This record gives sequence, C-alpha cells and structure tokens, in this order.
Amino acid sequence: MLGRNMRQFAIVRVQPYRFRRMATLAEEVRSDDTFHIPVVSFSKFRNAQSKAEREQTAQEIVTAFKEVGFVYLKDHGISSGTVNNAFTKSAEFFKMPIEEKMKLAWEDPRSNRGYVARGRERGKYIFTGTPRMLLLNLLVSVTQETDPVKIAQMRVTAPDAKESMEIGHDWDKIWKVFSKAVMCPVSLLISRKNQWPQESLAPGFKTTFLDFFRTCHELHVEVMRSIALGLQLEESFFDQRIDGQYHNLRLLNYPSIRTELLKEEGQARAGAHSDYGTLTFVFQDAVGGLQVQNPHTKQYHPATPIPDTIVVNVGDLLARWSNDVFRSTLHRVVSPQRSLLPPDAEMTPSRQSIAFFCNPNWDATISCLPNCLGKTGPKYSPVTTEKYIVGRLSETYN
Repeated sequence: MLGRNMRQFAIVRVQPYRFRRMATLAEEVRSDDTFHIPVVSFSKFRNAQSKAEREQTAQEIVTAFKEVGFVYLKDHGISSGTVNNAFTKSAEFFKMPIEEKMKLAWEDPRSNRGYVARGRERGKYIFTGTPRMLLLNLLVSVTQETDPVKIAQMRVTAPDAKESMEIGHDWDKIWKVFSKAVMCPVSLLISRKNQWPQESLAPGFKTTFLDFFRTCHELHVEVMRSIALGLQLEESFFDQRIDGQYHNLRLLNYPSIRTELLKEEGQARAGAHSDYGTLTFVFQDAVGGLQVQNPHTKQYHPATPIPDTIVVNVGDLLARWSNDVFRSTLHRVVSPQRSLLPPDAEMTPSRQSIAFFCNPNWDATISCLPNCLGKTGPKYSPVTTEKYIVGRLSETYN
C-alpha cells in the first residue's frame, strides 16, 4: 500500500538559489532604459533618532548628487498648504496688467530683483545699455553658447516662453556695482531692494514670499548639513558659509502656447541650462515639462511631477566646491509628456513653478572641500562667490 501511494507523488528537483545583486544607482543611470531621479525621504534626517539614521539619508542624497545631480525630496517639512498658497499668490501676480508688472522690471544682476518679461531670457549674460545707465541684462537661463551675436539671434528666433519675478532677502538697501566688469572708472550705488507690487493689486504677496523665502532657507541649511555629513565633514561645515541668505526666489509663469511652436528647432519654455549656485529647489505644478539630461548618455528624461516633493538639483558652484564630485546637470522645460496632454492638443497648458536658488555668502571662499581632493588634487583655484559670478559675467562680455 505504501509503495502504491508513493507512486502518486512526482519527483521535483530543486534548483539551488542564485543570489542576484541589486543594481546600484551608479549602474542604473548609465542606461537610458533604467535612468531615473531618485526619491529620498528627508524625514529620517529631520526626525532621526540616531546619527546612523541621519547618515543613511545623507548618503542617499550624496549618491544621487554624484550620479544624477538631481533628487526628488519628499517629507521635507514644507507643508502642502504653504506651497499651494505660494502658487496661488504667484498666479495672482502674473494676472496683473503688464503695465503694472513692468513698473517692477528687473534692472541689474547684482540686485537680481524684479519682474522679467516673457522672451527676455536666453543664453548667457549679455551686457546692454549705455555707459551712463550701466544696466546689465542678466540671462539666467544658460545655454552652452558663448558668442554674443548667436545668443542675440537665439533671443529673436527662440526666446524662452516664460515670465518671472525675482525676490531676494529684504534687508539690503544698496549695493556697489563691480566697476571692473563693466569697464567703468567709478563705482556706482544700485538699489538692491525687492520690487514689491502694491498691496491693493496683489494682497498678501509680500508677506507670503518673505515667509516662503525664510522657509526655503531653513530647508537649505538642513540639506547642506546632510551633504556635509554624507561627505564625512562636520555636519555644521556649511552653516557659517550660507547664513547670509544670498539666495534668489524665482516665481515662474509659462503661459499657454501653441504646441506646434514648442516643436520648432531651438524653441523651449526654458532652454537647456545649468544653475549657478549651490542647490536649486524646484516646486512644480501638475502640468510637467521639466526634463533632465542623463549626464552619462546626454539624453533628456522627464522629471515628472510627484505630489508633495521638491526637485533638488546641484548648481555649478557646488559642483566646483566638490571638485566635480557632484554633477551640475543640464535641464530644460519643454512641452509636457504626451500622456499628460489631451489627444491632438493644439495648445500646451500654462505651467507654474517656483524655484529657490541657493547661494553661499557673497564673501565665502569656494575652495575644494577637504574630502573631495581625489588623486589629482583641486581642479579649480579658490574663489569667492562674488568673484566667481563676476568672472562668469566677464568671460561672456570679453
């Protein structure tokens, strides 16, 4: 009986388990098929019960900045209500009559405050105006083009399809113009005050964005502390180098535009560029259109909006500070993914975003971080934040 029952069972041969190692981020991003921007929860850093928990998050952020130059930051501590209110006040501002917005027009790069009309930005810095006026036309949306003639042509044939409002900290009264950069024998004093709309035209605008500016600065301090920890520096290494709050808060409005126009050569809502500072915080709406270049293959990939996250990217100055251990990655804003648009959409919907450009103190010395020397030592000479920015201006002007 037992023999008969045993014949009812099939013999199964068990193959030995072969452990498959999970691919690292460094391996994944080298192929466009697996390229992605990592999502990192910052709550483990903000609410850590131990240094080990903080170090784990710090390593995730540092690894993302080394391999991609971008990260989605979630659980960052800025409430959705705060962000939504900022978007509401921004939208109300851009609905103001153009005549009122132009009264707040951006004037010079040292103050970098005020309204920038649609189509004014493209390429690197171009100097315009008479010697008497000494106005500098700052073009933040940086292309790889340095020829002023070609940049001027780009502004005509493919201007950036956006308008913006630039806000800085609100306690500087004056700023001295850098006379060498503009080849002027004297120094002039230029107003560095923010350009605020009348309260009756934009109720609550000033209060909202002064508060939002401070909130973003506080997050910036925490993220820089995580970077320091991830690089095995003292956690407070950057604190005294960023406490002047020399940041730029930029409100962006991309008006609705015919979709076919964004398909034309060179045309984009914001052309391919990198950012000049240390970090940039980008708050996106649901429309999308931000694309990030895979630094390994040079192909662009969508940075699809993820609710309640901030897109954080490395700027040129942090890349320099880290001896290019961190990547300042090119990015652009184009028409949203087709999956986000109605079939045969003739118009690309309007888009809003808010960018917080983080910068070191103006007099901070940017020299190779102690743990980023590598085998060959520093690639760049020490430079102050101020001299670095002035140098970028002078290169294009000359």
